[in-house]
Amino acid sequence: MMRRQILALVAIFACGFIAFDARAQTDIGPTLGQVIKRGYVTCGVTDAPGFAQRDGAGEWRGFDVDFCRAVASAVLDDPAKARFIELSPKERAGALQTGTVDLLASASPWTQARDAGQKLIYAGVLLHDGQGFLVRRQRSSASVQDLDGASICIEQGTPYELEVVDFFRAHKAKYDPKLFPSLEEAAKAYDEGKCDALTADVSTLHGVRTGLAAPEDHAVLPDLLSKAPRGPLVRQGDDQWLNIVRWTLFAMIDAEELEVSKANADAALTSENPQIRR
Repeated sequence: MMRRQILALVAIFACGFIAFDARAQTDIGPTLGQVIKRGYVTCGVTDAPGFAQRDGAGEWRGFDVDFCRAVASAVLDDPAKARFIELSPKERAGALQTGTVDLLASASPWTQARDAGQKLIYAGVLLHDGQGFLVRRQRSSASVQDLDGASICIEQGTPYELEVVDFFRAHKAKYDPKLFPSLEEAAKAYDEGKCDALTADVSTLHGVRTGLAAPEDHAVLPDLLSKAPRGPLVRQGDDQWLNIVRWTLFAMIDAEELEVSKANADAALTSENPQIRR
């Protein structure tokens, strides 16, 4: 989804519908109550190109960042009332469980373990993704099966490790894992030629590619090791907050489908299309 649709959501759907309903609630749930009391939404993000990164001025930018700002607009009428806490993959679930953050955005793949074992719940699917490989362009016409014997840069402690193990085992191939404590370090090592391929979710790999020294020399292979629906996570047991986040997500999807953008947001308010007006 284009970021302009998220901004349009802030202008039309969130402020016009969700924020009004939030104020109309006579029973304020624990998360919404904390958000209103402190005056901002806390959102857990993981540094990833295209999803959540600081720009040259230190401001957070990206897909996940914009979603969190949409939620802030929905409940506080102001997208600027979103605060971001950078978390590693290992820290995300714990930070949400303990209340350090109010939600995690789409950087978290939807898994059975998170659904069943961590007392967290997904508000819906914001993005369909999957794990793949970034390679130098001379390999781009090959399939992942041609990576037999390759060295692979991997972010340690993530599901990527297990997926790579399963993939090479299934294809009776060998590989040399190069483990790094963060995706940033793994990408840097790949760019420096310390490994033949970098593995992560495809959306992340495309973002990494744009930041390489020579992006045109690299390509993401079309094959997927796994499929990973992504969406915002909240704590179980607070249905009110779940509904706020979920309907923010639904409104974003509607905005894209109805081609509502920042440029036409004002006109959309008086559209003859009843779906847009709703």
